[in-house]
Amino acid sequence: MIHFVLLIVCAVAIYLSCEWFVNAVEWLGQRLDVGKMAVGTILAAFGTALPESVVTLVAVTTGADEEAKNIGVGAAMGGPLALSTVAYGVTGGMLLLKRRGERGTEPDGSGGGRATALGDAKDMRRLAKDQKWFLPIFVVKVALGLVAFAFKPVLGALFFAAYAVYFWREIRGDDDAGEAEELEPLKLRPRAAAPETWAVVVQTLATLAVIFLASQLFVRQLDAIGPMLGLSAAVTALLLSPIATELPEIMNAVIWVRQGKTQLALANISGAMMIQATVPSGLGLIFTSWRFDGALLWAGLITMAAIVYLLLTMRAHRLTPGRLAVAALFYAAFGLGLVPILA
Repeated sequence: MIHFVLLIVCAVAIYLSCEWFVNAVEWLGQRLDVGKMAVGTILAAFGTALPESVVTLVAVTTGADEEAKNIGVGAAMGGPLALSTVAYGVTGGMLLLKRRGERGTEPDGSGGGRATALGDAKDMRRLAKDQKWFLPIFVVKVALGLVAFAFKPVLGALFFAAYAVYFWREIRGDDDAGEAEELEPLKLRPRAAAPETWAVVVQTLATLAVIFLASQLFVRQLDAIGPMLGLSAAVTALLLSPIATELPEIMNAVIWVRQGKTQLALANISGAMMIQATVPSGLGLIFTSWRFDGALLWAGLITMAAIVYLLLTMRAHRLTPGRLAVAALFYAAFGLGLVPILA
């Protein structure tokens, strides 16, 4: 019973911390004079993905044997899978709920319930660009897990370089840079019209620390609850743990959707996916053999299928909340396919 209680407590702690984090990171973006989309793809994504990257680093560098190190490999594959399916699916579901709640509020009675696309052509190009960055990198990442050769660890540096290029292009090429936007007061300094930089930094770092600790405790509770539900350790690690580790990104998206900042929510997920496709992968290539079994390969194939689906809808300018919510079905397909693989 205590594990279920702690699970709920951790989820609440992560959500409340994310409320403070997104508030702080928007102010941080203004202080650094970056565009609002870069706030999602770079600042927020880097902050929430950093804990998972640290976990991967610890696993691959301190693991007592190859099996222990492969926990980091599983995390490097599970993160992009959960983000490209569950995170996008939850965001789509939240948008559907939000628009349903707005139905009938417009003078013509149409409200927000119509299946309109999530942004104009420019927004769709912007979102598709992140997916086009992610997909080829991820394909190479999966392909390297199927072969063995002596200089494979050297290629880990290329993944770090790929993220560095993406980071530079995002910071330098954000079309929204310099646009003024009225922000909610910093929660740490609610009466200050322009909070001090130290307050912004303190709130950002403090919330990240809480998110990191609560996320790790959340994963431990899932590890304990899995056997209680009759799930094997392998199923728990591949099916439930990735959702837990990506919970901060999901919570960020939920909060931004609630605030009407859909593009920030989507940018946060796509930015986190880029980190998960490069940094943990680079660490895994350097410190492990980076060989995939059937379950890891299946995770890679489902992730690629989800991204291709999203890319096609984005390029056709037909990405609606409903179609975005469909992405979660790919995770259901992953779970169903995992059963015979692990049997």
